[in-house]
Amino acid sequence: MTFLARLGAAMIAAGYPIGMVRRTLAVSADGYGVSREMLVLPNYIQLGGGDNTGGTTLRVASAERDLRFDQTFPLATLVKAAEGHQVTADEGLAELDRIDALPPRFPAWAFVAGYTLQSAAFALILQPNPVALMAATVLGFGVGLLGLVARRSEPLTQLLPVVAAFLVALCAFLGGRWLHLGEGSLRALAPALVMFLPGAAITLAVIELSSRDVIAGSARLVAGGMRLAQLAFGILIAAQVAGLTADELSVATVDRFGPWAPWLGCAVYAIGLFLFHGPPTRFMVWMLLILYVSYAGQLVADAVLGSYASGFGGGLTLTLCALLLAQRPGTPSAATLLLPGFWLLVPGSLGFIGVTELIGTNSAGAVAVTVISMISIALGIQAGLLLMGVYRQLRTTVARRQ
Repeated sequence: MTFLARLGAAMIAAGYPIGMVRRTLAVSADGYGVSREMLVLPNYIQLGGGDNTGGTTLRVASAERDLRFDQTFPLATLVKAAEGHQVTADEGLAELDRIDALPPRFPAWAFVAGYTLQSAAFALILQPNPVALMAATVLGFGVGLLGLVARRSEPLTQLLPVVAAFLVALCAFLGGRWLHLGEGSLRALAPALVMFLPGAAITLAVIELSSRDVIAGSARLVAGGMRLAQLAFGILIAAQVAGLTADELSVATVDRFGPWAPWLGCAVYAIGLFLFHGPPTRFMVWMLLILYVSYAGQLVADAVLGSYASGFGGGLTLTLCALLLAQRPGTPSAATLLLPGFWLLVPGSLGFIGVTELIGTNSAGAVAVTVISMISIALGIQAGLLLMGVYRQLRTTVARRQ
């Protein structure tokens, strides 16, 4: 019971949907011969029951901090072993201790370099022109340094989204005025602030709400909305300090490079993620494939169904690709394959552009755009899960008839 409670808490800390955590614990509990009454929330798990001889047991575990992306790989292996009842409770607890104690794979300079490359990559995707690329690189480097410093202080970590949004927006607005660009480009802000986007949290919230996990989904939605409010507050204060009015702000795309820039941006983004998160080297190939498939699905949906459905296309192709790849031997789990696609889709689906527009004249419309973009991605993921379920049922039916 102690192992299962800690395993569930680790899955929550790694960003697994609540429904997946519940299913994993139920399957594992059946295999270990214990009852499986549980309460699973976004940062808390309570497991009750026991075996036929030990009486009733209650175990409580909480997700005190999020797991790093590199820690999710050994966790996924442990989850698979627990579901297959291939690990004892003592072995599982020892492995959880080892995962918790894992140091970052790369030194501090790689964290800053990786974030700088991520920022430059999103400039190539969202605003492909030399000025935006230079601004994203410089500002991304600055935010990376701030993130490195904030690691040492929990209060500073909580304030970092507001501080970073204010400093990035102020530099972008004053820099645009100094260079006589004639307007304050809100798209220039998005690349340097991708670290703080709660896209995965909001998307998971939509999935959990539609799956009737109302408490978990509502909690994630409130937390994601609070993060968006922090970013919008920082940008708003920066605009007032710089003396910009809503008429001087722009969200127009200025493309000076051509259609090849976003595709190069996906490759640069993969390198940035590798340095920033430190996953296994062999994961690099799969990450590139996931990113390109997700971006292609987003582009196709945008061209066929319009911009509001772009996230749906990206989420659908991302999920199908991740689930199909995860079935192959020697490939990472679907949970680890999905995350890089999440991180790429959210800013590219107008999520952050909607946040930056909150300081303009059409704030209500901006909120609607932001919510719709998150719902679009979540529906795409759910559609992918549904299609994969149908595919597996058909394969099972055909195999039985043969």
